[in-house]
Amino acid sequence: MNEQPKLRKPQAMMFDMDGTLFQTETVLIPAYHKTFEMLKQEGLYDGETPPEEIILSCLGMLLEDIWARVIPGAGAPTVARANELLLQLQLNEMAAGISAMYPQVNETLQYLHDQGVRLFVASNGLEGYVKGAAEVHQLSPLMEGVYSAGEYNTASKVDLVQLLLTNHHITEAWMVGDRSSDVEAGKKNGQVVIGCNYADFGDTSELEGSDVIITSFDQLITLYDQAE
Repeated sequence: MNEQPKLRKPQAMMFDMDGTLFQTETVLIPAYHKTFEMLKQEGLYDGETPPEEIILSCLGMLLEDIWARVIPGAGAPTVARANELLLQLQLNEMAAGISAMYPQVNETLQYLHDQGVRLFVASNGLEGYVKGAAEVHQLSPLMEGVYSAGEYNTASKVDLVQLLLTNHHITEAWMVGDRSSDVEAGKKNGQVVIGCNYADFGDTSELEGSDVIITSFDQLITLYDQAE
């Protein structure tokens, strides 16, 4: 954890899902390869499966932007089917018990909830995927709201966070995430940003502008306890 400024205790904390709460690669990688196998079988894609490193580097982006990098120039039918397949296959992996949250996520969220902090998810993912991950890993009872770009059709995470703050009448919150989109969403909405630097596929340069950077999720407890 880097040297921190004096923080104020927030009314709420907003969490990114992939790379922050959820170890995305546990379901994404097998689902990704199966998606391309099925696209090839259905005649919607021809060629080698793009390297998995590409999609891992895109996590946190909107899906349309992810596919533009993974399969540039792909037609709308291919992208729509890829979305459908990837979502369903990831949900299948979760249901099979393969997925995992990062260490101490559930325990930390329970502690914060017990302190009266209002907890939310704010993710650029599809609604079914984001809510499915929260449900499978028993986060839903702790969350006042699970917001996704897929459900609200927001153009950016800045817009999604603004909507969340407005809907729940929140003026002081911490945005907790591992990507530049999380930093931007927090800062452009006038909130504190806690950068998460523990995902294997993350890039520390993405966290520039964070108020504090943590290297394990449970450090949030210390941050909260020491906040004024």
